[in-house]
Formats: sequence, structure tokens, C-alpha cells
Amino acid sequence: MLVEDDQRIGPLVVSALREHGHDASWSVTGADAIEVARSTTLDLVLLDLGLPDIDGIDVCRVLRAEQPDVVIIMLTARGEDMDVITGLESGADDYVTKPFGMTVMQARVRAHLRRLPDAVDLEVLRSGDLEIQPGARRCTIGGVEVPLRAKQFELLERLARDLGRTVSRERLMADVWDENWFGSTKTLDVHVATLRQRLAAVAAKAAAAAGRPLVLPRVATVRGVGYQLEPGEPPAGEPWAGRPQPRS
Repeated sequence: MLVEDDQRIGPLVVSALREHGHDASWSVTGADAIEVARSTTLDLVLLDLGLPDIDGIDVCRVLRAEQPDVVIIMLTARGEDMDVITGLESGADDYVTKPFGMTVMQARVRAHLRRLPDAVDLEVLRSGDLEIQPGARRCTIGGVEVPLRAKQFELLERLARDLGRTVSRERLMADVWDENWFGSTKTLDVHVATLRQRLAAVAAKAAAAAGRPLVLPRVATVRGVGYQLEPGEPPAGEPWAGRPQPRS
């Protein structure tokens, strides 16, 4: 779904999407977009932040609440870092700054849709009390589910696949966002920060429920390089499951 009030841009974007085989709809107002989201399952939303009725940031929050798994790409003429960060923290997965070329927009859409799950498999990534099921797109800590947005989940999964090894910023942007990404990578830092918050909040609940300390990896910053998922230390005498294991 495209959410855009500009009568010149809207038809061009929708036409370009349909020419590439996408089932695209167009909403002119935030209220209309919210109504559509409450009645239709969406894969991806291109959301203009400068809407005439409701601020795009508020629309983003509602869309995320209505459809937790939808990919939201902000279309913004706001160039300030804080505006972009606010949008990402409100639930957006990515952003494109206006004016943008159709080729760039199509590439970004393809990159996100390509990562939508096709089927559920039985692979499980475990690290201490953290368990990730890529096929089901589930993450749990001590059996308690962690509510992660699409990009937060993909970022954690990517780091978990290189447990204990540093993954560069460029590699993370290419693998989680777009191999042709250019420009600022502030979206990565925002997603790392919110991922840490989600993991910490659920870990506290899970530890209280279990009545014991949990063994958890840590998302560490490697300054000037990238990020690393550092394994935690297992309790004495217990095996360490740091690599992908089959489900029993």
C-alpha cells in the first residue's frame, strides 16, 4: 500500500509497482490507510510522513500496532536525523528521502519483499536461554516470546548466525536491508538500540519467572567496525549451544 497525498507522485509510484507485478493500492490520507490496514493483510507500506490529516509518525505507530509483521518504508522530505530516528523508533523498518528515483524505490521494495518468509522450517538458533526460529520468525528468552519487528528479528538472526564474530556495518546493511544501500546507516544504530531494549525487557521477565539467572548473549558494539553477538557464560556443568541445532 502506498500512502501519499501528492496527486502527481501517487499515480506514478502505483503504476511503477504494478508494472513490476505488485498488487498495489493507494491511500491519500492517514485515516484511509488505517482503515485499509484494519481490513486487509499487507506485506509492505510506503508511507509519506507529510499527510494532510494525520502526522505520518502517528500513522506509522497505528499501522505497526495493527499489523506487527508488515514492512513500513517511510517516504520523507524531512532530512533531519531526529525526524528519521523518530520514524524508525515509531515502527518503520526503512526510509527513502524525497525526491527519489523509481529505480531506487523499486530496489528497496524488492529487497524487503525478498526477505518475507515463504515457508516455516525447523531450524533453531540457540545461545544460552535465547532461542531463534528463523522459519517461524519467533524469538524466545527462557521460553518467553520476544515481540520483535521484522528488521529487529532479521538483525538478531544475522548476528546469531555469526555468534561470537564481528559483523561489519556494511555487511549488516547489505544482508538485512539492501545490498545496494547507500547513504547514512543511522537506521542500523536505531534498530540495534531498540533490539537491545526489547531483549532486556523480556529477559528480566523471563528471569523472574524462572527464578534463576539467565544465560544470554549480548549485542556488543565493535567501534569503527560493526556489531557482534557475544555469547554469555553457561552455568558450570551445562552444555553450551552456540550453533544452530535441530529441533527435537
